[in-house]
Amino acid sequence: MRTLICGSFAYDHIMVFEDRFKNHILPDKVHMLNVSFLVPKMRREFGGCAGNIAYGLKLLGGDPLPMGTVGEDFGPYAGWMEECGVDRSRVTVVEDTFTAQAFIVTDLDDNQINAFHPGAMSFSHNNKVSDAADVGLGIVSPDGRDGMIEHAEQFHAAGIPFVFDPGQGLPMFEADLLRKFIGQATWLAANDYEWEVIAERTGMTVDEALGQLEAVVITRGKEGSTIHTRGGRIDIPVVPVAEAKDPTGCGDAYRAGLLFGLANKLDWQTSGRIASLMGAIKIAHDGTQNHRFTMEQFRSRYRAEFGTDF
Repeated sequence: MRTLICGSFAYDHIMVFEDRFKNHILPDKVHMLNVSFLVPKMRREFGGCAGNIAYGLKLLGGDPLPMGTVGEDFGPYAGWMEECGVDRSRVTVVEDTFTAQAFIVTDLDDNQINAFHPGAMSFSHNNKVSDAADVGLGIVSPDGRDGMIEHAEQFHAAGIPFVFDPGQGLPMFEADLLRKFIGQATWLAANDYEWEVIAERTGMTVDEALGQLEAVVITRGKEGSTIHTRGGRIDIPVVPVAEAKDPTGCGDAYRAGLLFGLANKLDWQTSGRIASLMGAIKIAHDGTQNHRFTMEQFRSRYRAEFGTDF
């Protein structure tokens, strides 16, 4: 079963300021802020939700088909996708634009100053779900606003079950649109903060959302995750790691595991455990697409953590 992954592609520029921002920002001068931080080291990572989810699902042996819009600078990322065996036939290059770019500066206290340029992501609505063949499952993850709205409508109209994953795109949608997404989607995935925002804006409880959805999946960071279904609540434990190096992309790794379970018609507990293990493997690595494993290694780790196979 091919899984159509609608979402963003981005370059993440990650820099570390080897001091503390507070030592260089005068509180009484923030109205005329003019600062410069020397960052001796910088790395550029391949990122974006569609790229990250597709990468994780491919590692699991799934058949991901990521769909997004990118700029004329996408060459290195395209080469990486080819190296990983990820299909990029539905990745559209928009002329005279940059691929979405995130610039992240972190200080020694783990404070961050971020800048994000959406670039070609703003044209995601130019791609259509109907352009992809042999799709049996989908996800609408953070992307351009119009693209997220139209892709949800297109999945629903085509009768293709899909996950609605608002993520960082959540601030773009008011209550009526969120209710519409929930009415169209098959499943909802969000972290605990995002769910609280959705609940506050829509006035919906989990039980009310389950009147339209088959499941509401809520991740809770180091506290694990909870999968709410019409048959009851399933608590999924977090998988411990020796060192948590970088949480960026853990949500995407979790969703890759979730999609693997859905595509293979696994039960919710098994799907949640696979997703949890995916998040643990990712967090032990810097960047969003630097973790690797074989399925034999993954199954062995799964057995060690949960005492069973899948």
